[in-house]
Amino acid sequence: MGELLRAALLGIIQGLTEFLPVSSSGHLELAKFFLGDTSVAEESLLMTVTLHAATALSTLIVFRKEVVDIFRGLFQFKWNEQTQYALKIVLSMVPAALVGILLEEQIEQLFNQRILLVAFMLLITGMLLFLADKAKKTDKSVTYKNSLIVGVAQAIAIMPGISRSGATIATSVLLGIDREKAARFSFLMVVPLILGKMAKDLISGDLMETTVDVLPLAIGFAAAFATGIIACVWMINLVKNSKLVYFSIYCFIIAALAIIAHTFLTH
Repeated sequence: MGELLRAALLGIIQGLTEFLPVSSSGHLELAKFFLGDTSVAEESLLMTVTLHAATALSTLIVFRKEVVDIFRGLFQFKWNEQTQYALKIVLSMVPAALVGILLEEQIEQLFNQRILLVAFMLLITGMLLFLADKAKKTDKSVTYKNSLIVGVAQAIAIMPGISRSGATIATSVLLGIDREKAARFSFLMVVPLILGKMAKDLISGDLMETTVDVLPLAIGFAAAFATGIIACVWMINLVKNSKLVYFSIYCFIIAALAIIAHTFLTH
């Protein structure tokens, strides 16, 4: 398969699965495995970061009113609702930021087509979604304690195969938070982390350590951005009106197929 077509396909996968609770990172690793992507971990990470940046931008577009409202409240320099919400987002970032800083090299090695690891993590995601589906619906909002706990779930979701949105939304629901509010918080809390990661890599020069073609990255970015907007809007409605158990079953099926594929294609 041509490099440009592969980049477009990876972008579409990222855009669709970033917001659906089925693990975008896990699907990207599976796609690389089946597409015969032989890039080393650092090159794979570069594409992964690029695609995540695209979906971060799509999140800002979809939630532009909320983002503007938060910034408007912050610049009032008062202890208002917007300031408190922004502080909760910052608090939720702490666990993942610490893991990213302290275990960066170890994390990079996980993104190297470790299919069995991805399959096992998908099983965990499926079980978490299954348990969350059984939780009672409420109208509670995110508290400071909740934001920290959800932040820990986000840190764990760095593992390929653990859905970030699935882990954070399911954790929120299990904590008794309203499903729509949980989805909104889940999507907004990841944006500062992605932008921070991009800024860090740009400053340190990590993204320039390997020789890569810009065009595949650009195509992947565009595909992820476009599909990300569609998936984000769709997922907001889906969380409100559907059940997480369907995504749970999907994760179980993909995990089983990954295990079968690894068994027969690597021996």
